[in-house]
Formats: sequence, C-alpha cells, structure tokens
Amino acid sequence: MLSTDDILETISMIREECLDIRTITMGISLFGCCRGDEAHLADRIYDRVTTRARDLVKTGDEIEKLYGIPIVNKRVSVTPVALVADGASPDTFVAVARALDRAARELGINFIGGYSALVQKGFTDGGRTLIGTIPEALSVTERVCSSVNVASTKAGINMDAVAELGETILKTAYLTRDAGSIGCAKLVVFANAPEDNPFMAGAFHGIGEPETVINVGVSGPGVVASAVRRAGECSFAELAELIKKTAFKITRMGQLVAREASLRLGVPFGIVDLSLAPTPAVGDSVAYILEAMGLEQCGCAGTTAALALLNDAVKKGGVMASSRVGGLSGAFIPVSEDAGMIAAARSGTLSLEKLEAMTAVCSVGLDMIAIPGDTPAAVISGIIADEISIGVANTKTTAVRLIPAYGCKVGDTVDFGGLLGEAPVMAVRGGSPARFIARGGSIPAPVHSLKN
Repeated sequence: MLSTDDILETISMIREECLDIRTITMGISLFGCCRGDEAHLADRIYDRVTTRARDLVKTGDEIEKLYGIPIVNKRVSVTPVALVADGASPDTFVAVARALDRAARELGINFIGGYSALVQKGFTDGGRTLIGTIPEALSVTERVCSSVNVASTKAGINMDAVAELGETILKTAYLTRDAGSIGCAKLVVFANAPEDNPFMAGAFHGIGEPETVINVGVSGPGVVASAVRRAGECSFAELAELIKKTAFKITRMGQLVAREASLRLGVPFGIVDLSLAPTPAVGDSVAYILEAMGLEQCGCAGTTAALALLNDAVKKGGVMASSRVGGLSGAFIPVSEDAGMIAAARSGTLSLEKLEAMTAVCSVGLDMIAIPGDTPAAVISGIIADEISIGVANTKTTAVRLIPAYGCKVGDTVDFGGLLGEAPVMAVRGGSPARFIARGGSIPAPVHSLKN
C-alpha cells in the first residue's frame, strides 16, 4: 500500500522535478514479412507495423490519464531491416524506410527504430546494402531511426564498417544540411548493442525477442538532482544510498506503467530501462546532478568519479525495484539534450576528450555531439573507433551519435528542436588517423572475451 506521503512525493516529482515516462516502445518482429516477393516487402512491413501497434498511442494516453504520469513518447522498434530485407536491392531498402516512416505517421508516433544492421563480425549482403542506403533513407524520412552494431566483446571491432560509417555520416550530414544535418541525430553506431533498448535512436527489436513486446524507458534526472541538493553535505556512502532509493521509486513507476500497457495491449512485458535521460528543459539535466554533488561545472576534475557513483547507484536502485531491468539503464550524457552539458560545452569546461572519459563509467557514449561540418571522414571513424574500443574492452554498451554540422564551425550552435535540443559545435583534436583506419579488417576481440 502507498502512504499519503508516497503519493504526495510522486505528485511533487511529476509537477516540479520533470519526472516522466520517457517512452513506451513496442517491439515488433518483421520476420513474418520475409515471405513473398521483394516488390511487396515494404507494403507487408507497413501492414505489420500499423496492425500490431494500432492501439499503442491510445493506450499510452489512457494510462497517462489513469495514473496522472506523463508519458512523453510512444514509439516502435522493429527487427533490423538488414536481416529482413537481406538480398534485396538498394531501392527496396529505401522503400522499406519510406514504409516505416509512413507507418509512424499513421500511428502518431514520433520515431520508429530498426533501420539497422548487425555487422560486428563481418558484412552480410543485407548489412552492406543497408549501410550504403542510410544517407538516402534518413534524408527522405522524418521519423525513421538507424543503428549499426560494429563491434562486440566477443567478436572484436569491424574496422571496415567503422571506416565506411565515417563516410556514411558525412553523406547523411550533407543530404540533411538544410535541417542542421539532423539525419545524423537519427543514426547511432554501437558496440554491444542491447536487443531490448526502448530509447531512440538506437532501438531495434532483437532477434531473440518475442513477436511483440512492450519496453518502457523511465527518466528522472530532475528528481535525482533535487534529492541530491536536499541531502546537503553528506558522505559518499549516504549520497549513493539516497540516489539508490530515488532510482528505486522511479523504476517502480516505470514497472507500473509497463505492466498496465502490457495488459491492455495483450503484449508481453519486456523490460524497464531506468536510464536518466535528460531533456533541454531547465532542471532536467544529468550535468546538474553532478554539479549538485559538488562540482563547480560538469567537465571539471572529478566529473568522471561523480558520474561513476551516480551510474552505479542508479543501477542498484533499479535492480532492487524490478526483476525486468534491461536496455541501457544508467545515466545518459547527450550534449544537445542536456541544458547543463550544453552550458559546460559552451564554456569550454566540457571537451570531447572529457566526454570520452566519462563514457567509460556510464550508459551509451558520445551522444548528440555536433562537430565542424568539414571534419574528415577518417577523423569521424577514428572517434567512433576510440569510443567503441571502450565498450569492447569493458564488456559494456557504448555508442556514438555525431553530427558533423554542414557549414558550421567551432562555436556555432545547431538547433534541432524538441527533445533533441541544440548543440554547440565542439572542437575536434587535430591530427589524422587516416593511415590507421585504412589498414582494414577487424581489431580482434580482447582476451577476456574467452569465457566459455
């Protein structure tokens, strides 16, 4: 039973501290669409998605009214298109992207994920074709999100894919240049990609998942920041315990919504992702949590240690609250989507190199970072390789979402609007990794991958 204090505390979290359910994401298998001729593949996929998810938005709205909990996004993820359309022509791949975009508009959802490929150990024909069509697919659609898993701790790093994606990101930036190169904001490069992630742009429906599933992503950086401020000058142990208890409450709310959505839609409940996902809204910032811990500004000395404490406590609290914690689950540090990160980047306290160090101890990686539009493809591939190596070596998920903002230089600002926010264009370290990237092949898996 909930006490009156618990209820009032939750109301305060929602009204004053930006607590919300960031997304209800329905995962949908497309393997049933593989049967039949290539010419009608896009139509079969459109029909499958619109039929399975037809009540998703309505159900989310009903739950929001029932419990008074804001549910910001209703989304869909699908089986990686590279698997479903393997062997098809590039034109068919782009037609599938258009069909997914049309389905998203029909359903009233803001993003649909799964224009994806899994190439960590090498290319299939479908994987190679999908990567080649990403620039066009993301330039002719509004709501389609793409991801490529280029590495895993078991397989090592497919450096051929990393090299190709440097070029792919630049082409995508150019084709969407009239909208701040926003196509790149819908493209994620992964190591150890989870198959049950509800957050965009990296969501896809994994090959081990059921036909359909409901995954929920919660978010509460404003709640955690407020709790840390109220705690004052306590010890590290007390601070960790406070964050853990706060994460417990946030996760419980997510599980409540996930189970209700699962029941109403007749779809299995998958996981709750308890990631602290910030927004540009004032107060809804992971950087502000770190500063409430005692840092003068996010990015200064001590930032990585503070983030490590935060990420660990969030995970421990979530695991206590639910046996279905999954996805990414931790603290996100997307620059453009976090008001505190934006301020720190503008002041120069937060650099690309410091962000890379921070990704060793938190969820995801170099996220929503704008860089100069004239950054060479080999440098982009080098940044990807550095970040992906952290994930492979540490047996964790890491990812890169870089936006080489076409026509922009260091100090400019790129405005994406909505939850994507705005990004100050950050400096990239000089020197070229072109000869290193051009070696080709794969970087072998680390020795600790041999766990059988």
